[in-house]
Parts: sequence; structure tokens; C-alpha cells
Amino acid sequence: MQYRFFPRVPGLAISALGFGSVRLPTLGGDPTRIDEAGLARLLHQAIEAGVNYVDTGWSYFGGQSERCLGRALRGGWRERVRLATQAPAGLLASEGAAEGQLSGQLERLGTDRVDFYLLEGLTREGLGLLERQGGLAALERARSQGRIGHLGFACSGSRHEFEGLVDARDWDLCQVPLNFLDSENQIGPEGLRHAAARKVGVVVAEPLRGGALARAAPVVEEAWSLSDRPWSPAEWALRWVWDRTEVVTALCGMRSEGHLSTNLRAAAAAGALSSPDLDRIEEVRRTYRTRRRVPCTSCGSCQLVCSKQIEVSNIFSLYNEAMFESKAAAAAEYRMAYLQLGHGADQCLDCGNCAPGCPKHIPVGERLAEAHAYLMSA
Repeated sequence: MQYRFFPRVPGLAISALGFGSVRLPTLGGDPTRIDEAGLARLLHQAIEAGVNYVDTGWSYFGGQSERCLGRALRGGWRERVRLATQAPAGLLASEGAAEGQLSGQLERLGTDRVDFYLLEGLTREGLGLLERQGGLAALERARSQGRIGHLGFACSGSRHEFEGLVDARDWDLCQVPLNFLDSENQIGPEGLRHAAARKVGVVVAEPLRGGALARAAPVVEEAWSLSDRPWSPAEWALRWVWDRTEVVTALCGMRSEGHLSTNLRAAAAAGALSSPDLDRIEEVRRTYRTRRRVPCTSCGSCQLVCSKQIEVSNIFSLYNEAMFESKAAAAAEYRMAYLQLGHGADQCLDCGNCAPGCPKHIPVGERLAEAHAYLMSA
């Protein structure tokens, strides 16, 4: 395992590969039920292999991620990791709210201290509210008491919004989504350099776009194969992230030992990319962009709040796959696995409940109608 350091915490080694908890092993294909035994086994294997940054959050898995992760870290495992969690900034505005939120999360995690605490979905306006109403002061007090080790924020907004937050105070770290396919619509290299200039360490989320970049269609596999590198699509995507020296760790949600093994191999071997490597990545990016229809990362947040139990990310995946492979095969799977069971895109009420949680700001109802029409036309 390779290790990096947050600029403001130079003595604390952080594994280049982080254990993300947005995606965890589940029971029976139910995205709301965590396989605790599977989680513990996978997490312990990761720690034994050198992974020491473990990320979770108040909202992950409808609030169950922190509890399950806390139980998996019992028995001496907690002392071997740097534990990070986060909470929606809107729940932390006042002094009392921030204190209650943090105390509740520490209880869920079964610990009296988190190494890193991040304000999720923070905006400049939200930061001002926290400063005026006392929420930020409460978190700073918790840091002075030792209940929080280091303070940061998680942002999925524009580069302008991100850079404003970076400049607003002396943060220890920030967390942002970043991958080679969407970098132009994310904070991008310029945002990373801005964070580095302010000595704010960067944690990257979604380096594989929810696993989508690891599941390359044949046309993408062919594009990768034109390089002499023996790397898998997942390794290409991860190496692109680690090529940025501003990135301290990249979070991967791992649901199987196979996922873990692939990511560990990539982390151990990662080094600077050559000009031909970067050219190959650019060519693959162009291949994706000529065919992809919906920029879904398969985070699952929409499915957790859908009253009609529509498996939104899976339908979007089928829609995107139909652009790369057989439209007829994708349409047949859509009819059998979703439409006939009453969970097709045609059931969407376009209620908007899923919109606030979508990191890509997708107009879900509109795109589901589009996917349904396309797949039904096969």
C-alpha cells in the first residue's frame, strides 16, 4: 500500500486507497440491507492489506452504515484506522443541533472520537449560516475537546463554489467527486491546484463512477486494449486519480473480495502516468461521450426515497448499455426484470423527492421517461 499525507497533518500517513461506505455488501440484492458479516470480513481484509482511511456518513444506507461500520470496527480494529464520517451541513446549523448530531454519530459508531468530520453538501450560504448560528463554533469546540480530530467539508458543486469554500477558512481536508470521464464538469485539475495552494488535502469520492467505469462495454475495452498497459478499466480510472499529487486518498465502495483485490493491486502499483497513458485516457473519454446518455453514478440515493421502488440507477445503466451493446438485449432485460414486476420507469411520479440527493443533479423523472421510451422502442 502507498501512503500520502494531508498538508496540514503531515505526520499522519493515509492509505492511497480508502474504504468507502456508500456501497457495501448487501443481503439478497436489497440495497437497504447491509450484509454485516460480509462487511466485517471485507473491511478486516482491507485493513490487513494496509487500508487505513475508512469513510462513512450519517445518511449512508438510510442511517445504517455508521452503526454497521462501528460494530465491524470492534475488537481492536478501530485503533488501526483513521475514521471519517460526515453529516449534512443543514443539520448542523445551530450550536445545539451540531452538538446533538455529533453525539448521535459517535454513539452509532461506538467511539468517542472521529479522526475526520466533514460537513456534507456544504455551500457558501450554508457556511455563513453555521457561522452565525453557532454550529461551526460547536464543532470547533468538539475538536478542542478531542471528539473531532480534523475538520473538513464535502462538496459536489461547481468549481467556483468549491474554491470559495476552500478560501473561507483553514480546512484540514475536503471531499469531492472526481473521475476521468466527468472531470470537466467537476472541480477538475484547477480546483485541485487551488486546494493544494491553500494546503487543503483532497479526498476523492466516486473515482469509478459508482463502479460504472470498471464495467467497461466491449467498445470501451477495445479502446483500452490499444495501449500496451495490462491494466483493467478500474485500474486505469484509479491511476488517473492517483496521478494527481493533490489527491491524498481515493474512496472506493467495495462489495466483494474481487473488488477489493483489484483496487489493492492498483493502489500498490500506482505511479505517474506517461503522455501516451494520458492520450489513451483521452481517447477512451471520447468513446464514452459519443455514446453515454445519463451521467448516473449508481449511488442509489434516489432508490432509497422512491415511493414506487423504482430501481432508477439500474434502469439508467441499461439505457446507457443499450448505447454500447445490444439495444434489443437491454430492452428484453428491462421488460423482464423491471416492467413486468411493476417497477418500470413508467411508474415514476416525477415527484422530485430524489432530486436533492442526486450528486449529478439529473432530472430523474424526465430521464426515466426518456429511457422507458427508448427501451420500449426496441
